[in-house]
Amino acid sequence: MTPEAMAALHGQCFTTPRPWTAAEVAGLLADPHVFALQVPQGFLMGRVVAGEAELLTLAVDPAARRQGTGRQLVAGFLAEAARRGGESAFLEVAFGNAAARALYAAAGFTPAGTRRGYYHRPDGSREDALILVRAIEIPS
Repeated sequence: MTPEAMAALHGQCFTTPRPWTAAEVAGLLADPHVFALQVPQGFLMGRVVAGEAELLTLAVDPAARRQGTGRQLVAGFLAEAARRGGESAFLEVAFGNAAARALYAAAGFTPAGTRRGYYHRPDGSREDALILVRAIEIPS
């Protein structure tokens, strides 16, 4: 999937936070710490720095949701993060995104804090970001 295709899919999936542009996706992918996992219906971007893995974004085609794609991508993120030396993982999710919060809870992420008013909605209001964390099992 090209940065343009990734940005187009991101645009179908997000209004809060705002969708990423192709230039932003390409810029992130140019960072040696950043990786992308791709399947036909979606993608995930993450990074690992100094033992800490961050799930940057997860986008699944709205027509393909609730079929295990997100679960597959999150499992792939944890495996790739472990391969890159990640010991812990974190992410931010919009407080009102119940589907994503359920997905991450099922993957073992737990709340660690809140960033008040972190996201800007298209109508100008703000939404809190929930910070979720979990340990990563290092393969032996």
